[in-house]
Amino acid sequence: MLSRLGALLQEAVGAREPSIDLLQAFVEHWKGITHYYIESTDENTPAKKTDIPWRLKQMLDILVYEEKQQAGAGEAGPCLEYLLQHKILETLCTLGKAEYPPGMRQQVFQFFSKVLAQVQHPLLHYLSVHRPVQKLLRLGGTVPGSLTEKEEVQFTSVLCSKIQQDPELLTYILEGKKIISRKKASREPTALPKETASHSDKDCYHNSAPDRGPQIDGEPYGAQAFNSRLPSETEGLDGGPGDSNLITSLLGLCKSKKSRVALKAQENLLLLVSVASPAAATYLAQSTPCCIAITEHLCQLYHSLPAFLDPADIATLEGISWRLPSAPSDEASFPGKEALAAFLGWFDYCDHLITEAHAVVADALAKAVAEKLLVETLQPRLLHVSEQSILTSTALLTAMLRQLRSPAMLQEAVAFFLGTDHQPTAAKDSPHTLCAHLIAHCDHLSDEISIATLRLFEELLQKPHEQAVHRLVLCNLEGRLYVARGSPEPESYEDTLDLEEDPYFTDSFLDSGLQPSTRPRQAPIASSDGKTAVTEIVNSFLCLVPEEAKTSAFLEETGYDTYVHDAYGLFQECSSRVASWGWPLGLAPLDPHEPERPFFEGHFLQVLFDRMARILDQPYSLNLQVTSVLSRLALFPHPHIHEYLLDPYINLAPGCRSLFSVLVRVIGDLMQRIQRVPQFPGKLLLVRKQLMGQVPGEQLDHQTLLQGVVVLEEFCKELAAIAFVKCPPHGPQLNLSPPPEGPVQPEA
Repeated sequence: MLSRLGALLQEAVGAREPSIDLLQAFVEHWKGITHYYIESTDENTPAKKTDIPWRLKQMLDILVYEEKQQAGAGEAGPCLEYLLQHKILETLCTLGKAEYPPGMRQQVFQFFSKVLAQVQHPLLHYLSVHRPVQKLLRLGGTVPGSLTEKEEVQFTSVLCSKIQQDPELLTYILEGKKIISRKKASREPTALPKETASHSDKDCYHNSAPDRGPQIDGEPYGAQAFNSRLPSETEGLDGGPGDSNLITSLLGLCKSKKSRVALKAQENLLLLVSVASPAAATYLAQSTPCCIAITEHLCQLYHSLPAFLDPADIATLEGISWRLPSAPSDEASFPGKEALAAFLGWFDYCDHLITEAHAVVADALAKAVAEKLLVETLQPRLLHVSEQSILTSTALLTAMLRQLRSPAMLQEAVAFFLGTDHQPTAAKDSPHTLCAHLIAHCDHLSDEISIATLRLFEELLQKPHEQAVHRLVLCNLEGRLYVARGSPEPESYEDTLDLEEDPYFTDSFLDSGLQPSTRPRQAPIASSDGKTAVTEIVNSFLCLVPEEAKTSAFLEETGYDTYVHDAYGLFQECSSRVASWGWPLGLAPLDPHEPERPFFEGHFLQVLFDRMARILDQPYSLNLQVTSVLSRLALFPHPHIHEYLLDPYINLAPGCRSLFSVLVRVIGDLMQRIQRVPQFPGKLLLVRKQLMGQVPGEQLDHQTLLQGVVVLEEFCKELAAIAFVKCPPHGPQLNLSPPPEGPVQPEA
């Protein structure tokens, strides 16, 4: 630091009154800067080629050295007093505004940043510092993509660091224009009013006579001539945008095309919203345009997207991080890729802000995003008659939901998707809500829209939010109205309905001569450890598909043991996610005297079951998505969900259906249709090899049916694996032992 001062500072250290020598040197350097403006006539010489940068560096070194020499004094030294009294920072700010000489603005930003960062005295409480800081913020935000972006982001970094150290500064810095206006009206002294400063009066330098500060040889050299050369302060500095402040400056820098500048600005804004002071956070959320401005930029990025985007293209960019908002260069490009990456990157940044921000700011920002982006922007597109609009907006929502991590934003998203009414729905209800429209989209005429919407719900079900599961499924399973009344509760699946008595088993199914490999029998009594019951449940699913419709054995596959290990990991993950929700471990008891009431599975399960019933007639990709959602639901460790989706021996009330009864009906339909397909086993095996990529794909007769049979077989194995890893002797258990090495084998 002393290298540039050399002998001058060494002499000052050894002098009898070093402060006078330092002050003289400080004033001489300032006079050297003013002398340049008085004498120079060449307005084209860049600032960096003059002695201005060197003199500013010497002034900074003197201020820092002076403060070190007065360590522990806690008062401003003579040089700092001179800086404050003679409004040197305001003058430099005006010179930066004028950009004279060229590049002066860059020098001013650098000087401000270094002074605020290296001088430990609380400078921002002085009006003669606070005022030019506000002007410099407005000056930096006036030119998008300016040449001083690097210096601007460094300047805002210092301010944010100071606010983090003293959160009370936030209000004063953001209220800058108001404070300056009050200063003009009341002509108060240099320091901020006592009621706005967090330090006592003795910590702030008050100057009732600014023109009578320390001087060397009277008035600074050429002051009158120098002042006449300065641009008027009214030439734009005070007349800038009224709302331009630290927030808007940071947001402007966040939009920079220079990735490093944008990233640093985003980090600074993140630092700002995470201040711990409740008062500062409340002011930031309620009295500044912070949340609205952040959200408006998000909406602007959304409106810059193409009207139609392929869901597959959107999927390639899922998981974009705000720290690296562009996709890897080796990925295939598509129209709108850059705009999509920018939108998803900023959404991820908003979610990160909400996660890290003070709770007051987080709630305000989450509500702003929900209102402006979800409700006002995306909801009309979801309800639009255009299939392209529905498809693109649904796929975008899925990508956003996948990136979402903050609890506050998740709460707003669930309320947006599902509403706030958590009452069970009736079969005849047709509420005109977004949730009802989205569920209807799962059974849309367009298979693409159905697939995209099912993916959206699957993503929603994977989020740690209890109301999503309750609103879609559990609210209709309360009371277990799907179980027949008037008969005693089965013990460990004993004395339950034989599958041959299922209403969906038709006479033609039983008499067709094509039957499951093992005819379902009445469930045996479970042993004390419940293993028999588990084995029977697993076998019920594994034996559901007839041998004539199975192909995995011909490809030397290992049965369903792969599904067991996958299901174990997924179930453990799901169980940990819902552990804090307080779900019961056992089924709600039935009252045999309670009169039977009609049961409705809810619109969501109704659509899924209807889709599952048509598995033999639907496209392969759609079947995969339907079964994926159902298996995701089956993983939840709620006893009612487990009973309704995974208990083959449930005693269903009249007119009710469960997942197993739907599968039974599909099997009945399949066994009749098998007889009408020539060479069915060979064609089925060929289709399976095609789906596995073992043979070239070629169009076959009954290809949709054959692909549906393959999905059906795998889905039954997946359900068997889920039932096994949940190991319910009398109901679902959360504490499981690791799965065995081999699968449970079907009984002969």
